[in-house]
Amino acid sequence: MDLRQIKKIAIIGATTNPEKFGNIVLKDLLKKGYDVLPVSPRYDFIEGLKVYKSVEELPVDTELIVFIVPPEIGIEELKKAYGTGFRKFWFQPGAESPEILEYAKTLNDAEFSFIKCIMVQTNW
Repeated sequence: MDLRQIKKIAIIGATTNPEKFGNIVLKDLLKKGYDVLPVSPRYDFIEGLKVYKSVEELPVDTELIVFIVPPEIGIEELKKAYGTGFRKFWFQPGAESPEILEYAKTLNDAEFSFIKCIMVQTNW
C-alpha cells in the first residue's frame, strides 16, 4: 500500500483525549497534510474536524480506513466498511486479532496493513 498516493484517511477510534492514540495519530496525519476523517459515535468534533458517527457515513472517496479500536469493535467495523464499498484498511498495532486476520483472508479484493504503525510508515 503506497501511502504517498493516499490523501483521504478515516480513523475509526478517533478521540478528543490527547493521551490516546486515536488523537495522537489523527494530529500526526493532519500535520503531514492528510485529509483526516474522524469516526466515533461519541463526538461531534475532534480537533475542529466534523466527526462521522459511523463508517457508513464516510464519503465514498475515502481512500483508507485506519483502525485504532479493540479487535472486537474492529471486526464489526471492518465488516461494515467492506460492505459499504471500502477496500483499503490499516490496523494499528493491537487493533488486529486472529479473527480479523482470518476474515481479511476472505476479502480478495481488499488491501490490508497489519502490525505497522501508520505514524512511522508516513515519515518520509
